[in-house]
Amino acid sequence: MSTTEPTRFRVTRPGFLTTIQDLGRFGYQRYGMPVSGAMDAFALRVANRLVGNPDNSAVVEFTIQGADLFFETPAVIALTGGDLSPAVDGARIPSWTTVTVSQGSALTFGRRKSGARAYLAVSGGLDVPVTLGSRSTHLRSRTGGLNGRALRRDDVIMCGPSLRQDGAVEGRALPEKILPPYSPNATLRVVLGPQDDYFHQEALDRLITSRYTVSPQSDRMGYRLTGHPLAHAVSSECISDATPFGAIQVPANQQPILLMADRQTTGGYPKIGVVISADLPLAAQLLPGDTVCFSLVEAAEAQAITRVQLQALNRALPPMP
Repeated sequence: MSTTEPTRFRVTRPGFLTTIQDLGRFGYQRYGMPVSGAMDAFALRVANRLVGNPDNSAVVEFTIQGADLFFETPAVIALTGGDLSPAVDGARIPSWTTVTVSQGSALTFGRRKSGARAYLAVSGGLDVPVTLGSRSTHLRSRTGGLNGRALRRDDVIMCGPSLRQDGAVEGRALPEKILPPYSPNATLRVVLGPQDDYFHQEALDRLITSRYTVSPQSDRMGYRLTGHPLAHAVSSECISDATPFGAIQVPANQQPILLMADRQTTGGYPKIGVVISADLPLAAQLLPGDTVCFSLVEAAEAQAITRVQLQALNRALPPMP
């Protein structure tokens, strides 16, 4: 084993929305601090495992359009998530695969081919300050990441030290059979509740027989969906309670809102259902104009699906001990 020089890279073009994220800021919702973190946690985990990092290491999240990065030192990297046509020094590189980058190389992106968000992991992880237990950027509160904001031109990002055997991870890839089935027309599995009793049976039926469109009023906090209205039977408001990632809130206009990584900590709109954890990566890759439909599963089935997904990942790319 040999200790490599910590990686350093500079932003030469920041892209549309480029932030630093990890798996999120847990334990502070009771104080009003959102969890935040990567929109596509599966892609983040895979990227980190490909370069030999712990799962919760900080990575770069690109949105719709990649950034241009100049590597001032050699690096071992992996790109996962949506396909934003990454290239090193003009030569296309594969996603979901470990790649070695030479000192003085430039990582650039071209046309978006699929998905909405891509993730860059660098061996050693991104070395930005830990704020409330996480390096994730939450833009609304200006917390975490690099000064609580999106990356800008001329930002320099340092990485932590990486202890690895030279060349040991070069070319490692996630098996194709467990790649997420990203689609602009996604089907997301849902567990009903916790306030499904606030809705007419017709609304429950419509939830799983209708297709909804992601509206332009969508961001990391949540997606406003447009489609068949979901009528309340009791009230369009309830006692505020916690808001899990993937919760489907239905306000007075009867159009659902799918809550995402930067969701508020509590909410007073009834939640008709919650997207299962295993399908949240599919939701994370949706863009305005994409469509989504929902299928119903029981809680025990949702847990089994998530276990199978994690077991398959662990077999293909074991986590760091």
